[in-house]
Amino acid sequence: MSDLPGVIGVNLSTSDTASAPPPAPATPSRCVEIHHERGQHQVFCGLTGIIWLHRKIQDAFFLVVGSRTCAHLMQSAAGVMIFAEPRFGTAIIEDRDLAGLADAHRELDRVVTRLLERRPDIRMLFLVGSCPSEVIKLDLARAAERLSATFSPRVRVVDYTGSGLETSFTQGEDACLAALVPSLPATTDTTPSLLVVGTLADVVEDQFRRQFAALGIARVDFFPPRRSTELPAVGPATRFLLAQPFLRDTAQALERRGTTHLPAPFPLGAEGTRGWLQAAADAFAVSPATFTAATAAAQDRAERALAHYRPQLAGKRVFLFPDSQLEPVLARFLARELGMTLVEVGTPFLHRAHLAADLALLEALPTTTRLTEGQDVEAQLDRCRAARPDLVVCGLGLANPLEAEGLTTKWSIELVFSPIHGFDQAGDLAELFARPLLRRQRLAL
Repeated sequence: MSDLPGVIGVNLSTSDTASAPPPAPATPSRCVEIHHERGQHQVFCGLTGIIWLHRKIQDAFFLVVGSRTCAHLMQSAAGVMIFAEPRFGTAIIEDRDLAGLADAHRELDRVVTRLLERRPDIRMLFLVGSCPSEVIKLDLARAAERLSATFSPRVRVVDYTGSGLETSFTQGEDACLAALVPSLPATTDTTPSLLVVGTLADVVEDQFRRQFAALGIARVDFFPPRRSTELPAVGPATRFLLAQPFLRDTAQALERRGTTHLPAPFPLGAEGTRGWLQAAADAFAVSPATFTAATAAAQDRAERALAHYRPQLAGKRVFLFPDSQLEPVLARFLARELGMTLVEVGTPFLHRAHLAADLALLEALPTTTRLTEGQDVEAQLDRCRAARPDLVVCGLGLANPLEAEGLTTKWSIELVFSPIHGFDQAGDLAELFARPLLRRQRLAL
């Protein structure tokens, strides 16, 4: 057994693979052309979501049940130093497990027991399935139930899959939060409350709390919470706003608990944040005067921040490869708030109900937007090379080859790691797109 931080060796997980939603028929549209592609795709696996989830839920530990490749991916993605003490690790599936020569459940129990002895601060343990654990059909749901019975009430054990089979990397967060929904306390309180769903940086969460308070919406919870012991209660009077567009399964699980989704654009940029807050204001009967008074100053700051970057980005052509499911929202922000020209907008999956408000704003653009759901990476690369856009937003695997061909790229994964939501982050979001163009300009001097 290895003692390296972030790698907890074992002989060894499984959950059901997150399934892609079936493609819906394209809706005829004047300004948004929706295309579907199925072919070779290139994305990170859902394990990557642990990188931001373990920072958010501060008393949780994420134990990946997978291979050494999973361990190396996590250590590389998180930049884990050899002497660090992270709140994630990997239970390594060894050859003996693959050959059926060892009892994987007994080995997993041993590793979990050792982990919890070493880390008494852990209050929630996630068993995270991977491609290898799913291949050997290790029943992590049964393991989580057994371990919860053993370590309850001090530690709650939950399982979900982070497998990269037919998923995008942000679906790891969706699977994690959906697995937590059954654990949320039930409430029959008839006083309306608001639940903000999706991992946000603490500074952004604090900003939104202040904005909701200024609107007069006092009962606000965030999911996931900062501590696993503070899971929000939900019931028929709970209204929820999605902060991320990739939380399909979580939203469905919450609706099954009787909560109500508030349709809204996503809170990226000044326009998106205003529309997102307006949806909450409408649901809680906030007067227009109160809404204007509560948001005017923050919106003005956002507009002034965006004005600084608009001359650098207006008119620039951008091509977005499918990676994070943020792409349609980012496209709306780039085109409407910064004046960029959309060459093509790709997204792994397109949830039309959750993205309806952002798609409607894309519809209002004077030019037609090509929106591609799914991926045939070679075909998309051909279109990108033929178009020669000023900026390409793509995954790490495509960025270096495209840079070598003279194209300017932006890593899409950075948009998930960075605080980009809300009025006060609008300028920071614009800077993430301006920076690679400025770098290219300086290199050309």
